[in-house]
Amino acid sequence: MTYQLIFDSTEVNRCLVCHEPACTGACPQGLPVGDVLRALYFNGYRRAAHLLESAGCTDCDAPCERACVLSVRDDAPRIRRVFMGFQEDVAALPTPLIQDVDLSCDICGVPLENPFLLSSSVVASTYDMCARAFEAGWAGAAFKTICTFPQHEASPRFSAVKGRANAFYGFKNIEQLSDHSVEENMEVFCQLRRDYPTKVIVASIMGKDEEEWERLARACEQAGASVIECNFSCPNMEDGDLGSTIGQSAELVERFTRATRRGTTLPVLAKLTPNITDMVPIALAAKHGGADGIAAINTINSITGVDIDTLVAEPAVSGKSMVGGYSGRAVKPIALRFVSDLAHCEELRGMHISGMGGIETWRDGLEFMLLGAGSLQVTTAVMQYGYRIIDDLLQGLADYLRCKGIASVEQLVGAATGSVVDHQDVERDIVVLPLFGGDRCVGCGRCYLSCQDGGHQAIAFDPSERKPRLLAKRCVGCHLCRLVCPTGAIGMAKKAIHR
Repeated sequence: MTYQLIFDSTEVNRCLVCHEPACTGACPQGLPVGDVLRALYFNGYRRAAHLLESAGCTDCDAPCERACVLSVRDDAPRIRRVFMGFQEDVAALPTPLIQDVDLSCDICGVPLENPFLLSSSVVASTYDMCARAFEAGWAGAAFKTICTFPQHEASPRFSAVKGRANAFYGFKNIEQLSDHSVEENMEVFCQLRRDYPTKVIVASIMGKDEEEWERLARACEQAGASVIECNFSCPNMEDGDLGSTIGQSAELVERFTRATRRGTTLPVLAKLTPNITDMVPIALAAKHGGADGIAAINTINSITGVDIDTLVAEPAVSGKSMVGGYSGRAVKPIALRFVSDLAHCEELRGMHISGMGGIETWRDGLEFMLLGAGSLQVTTAVMQYGYRIIDDLLQGLADYLRCKGIASVEQLVGAATGSVVDHQDVERDIVVLPLFGGDRCVGCGRCYLSCQDGGHQAIAFDPSERKPRLLAKRCVGCHLCRLVCPTGAIGMAKKAIHR
């Protein structure tokens, strides 16, 4: 899956990924135009190729572009150009080595149809929402955290750092726990268990004392939950002795995990906070208390920005704001680090890791699994794009397995853990040079600027020719130039220099 495609991804990134896309209805060939764009948007290239197999865009006058909701402001993606360019790329896609692949796995021994669950949040807070997600193909849901104390929500309670097509790159919430009573939520569990017997219901709970943790766990098991998840990590609680405050104390985590264990025979996950330097000691405390697995990570304490006109941090609630939980793609590198830390700990070996934090595409989910996660949880991507993204997650992951000749997704769990080593174990005596001269270079000079002002002055640039040239004797192989290149024109030399 290391192919490099040449289709115009900038056009795809302008797509709004609409609900009931007008472009689909306008296609005279009956092509699912919106589905193709969505597949490309979420890196589902083989799925896009399959949907475009019978496309004849060459002589089409692109009514899909005129139907696009962005056409009213002359900002519609050039869909015809994207499709024709991508069809030229199809030959570069890897060929499937096998057809039958198995996406099933488990969470602490409880069977999952596939690795993807909704994480505990507003996206899994009612019967109707969970039912629609299950019908769409999600393997399970961690229900919004159940508690006995009343919730007092703020409004508004979301803010975001945005990227392509106004999409969230980072997302902040100051939302609290379930605003339904324990009894109401238990009725939802009973109904979900009756109507969806093969789906996994993860009951997220939070108690105020040992007795309450135990009682909530017992009630959830009796109502049909499959797994108990102890929320030791919500950063938005009014009471300072709840939420992530618990998750920062090994003593409290062990004590409340043990209380939960007394209340249930179901598998128990400890959902831990990233608002801590080292998660491993807290995970060990959860294990000592009887946890079967770890869920990581919850949201990160954050302030997304300040309105420079009102001088109030975001989101503004009657002229005030607060530190809240940060999620979305921006937190994925941090989440991967914590999952890797947990997977490397010998004392935690055998414990299930349910990974979350910035999963938006199948590639994101795969990275978590490769570093040790056995199941995956998603919220922020669903809040942006809806439950429908499960199609893209499943198809993309299945296609990856087919092209790699891997029969089961479970074979991937932890496959990359050995690649993460201590600092002293990284090779430091070889310089791998960047490779210039590709056809994709447009002569923007970004590589030159970055190397001059942020690197080692190892690139020459002639403005008349508009072509960068490597000064190999100065190059230290940092590859900043490759990272900043907007067209992917800089490769990696096959030969390396020994210091």
